[in-house]
Amino acid sequence: MENLFSYGTLQQENIQLESFDRVLDGTLDVLQGYQPEELEITDEFVLKTSQKKSHPIIFSSNSLQDEINGTVFKITSSELLHADYKRAEVTLKSGIRCWAYIGKR
Repeated sequence: MENLFSYGTLQQENIQLESFDRVLDGTLDVLQGYQPEELEITDEFVLKTSQKKSHPIIFSSNSLQDEINGTVFKITSSELLHADYKRAEVTLKSGIRCWAYIGKR
């Protein structure tokens, strides 16, 4: 199993069902050293599914004072391969190592 940290629309059950064909079990956690920004969504399917015109994306700030609240989900390695976006392995405030979707500058 893989840990996947979600701070955005993947926390919505309808998005989980669309992405993984199931509702995910998760626990709340915090990612330090990142700041959120909004990413404008233009894909019609994503707009219809999430019902949001923008989604959060996070960027490294290198400051532990910056924190992102989210949820850690357990998913299979196969599910992780089917997930989209750029991801990086991060360590959460709790010490859990997991994948998170991040932006690159």
